[in-house]
Amino acid sequence: MAEREVSSGWLMFIGFRAAEDRILAALAEAGYVDITRAQARLLAGIDLGGTRLVTLADRARIPKQTALALVNGVEAAGYVERVPDPSDGRARLIRLTARGRGVLPLAIAEEARIEADWQALLGVRRMRALRRALWDLALSADPDLHPPEAPERKEA
Repeated sequence: MAEREVSSGWLMFIGFRAAEDRILAALAEAGYVDITRAQARLLAGIDLGGTRLVTLADRARIPKQTALALVNGVEAAGYVERVPDPSDGRARLIRLTARGRGVLPLAIAEEARIEADWQALLGVRRMRALRRALWDLALSADPDLHPPEAPERKEA
């Protein structure tokens, strides 16, 4: 059987999975041992003011029923609550509780360490090029995504 080149998509997945592993390990070390990988992905999509279930499902690229099951789990664990949507009285928002907000600084700090480690490995120039390329790919896959204005985007 002939060897084939590892696809770029698979290489990106390996990097993503390694980053995700580090974030989950940091959360577990801080005592948040009851968050699954799938729940963490869903939690990452919640806006500070709350997010509708259908939006969470879209962001996580999962069916609404799967998102509902994940929300039920993190709600039972005390990470989120359902509150009325002020813009539509019939709708509900999924909002982080104090416990849910407690994971944010830990996850953000680990993300910063990951970025620093990757930059140490690649160097500043290659890291900026990687981020530009990843933004280009992300925007081609999700035209509703809005990148923040950043110096690395202006250089493209």
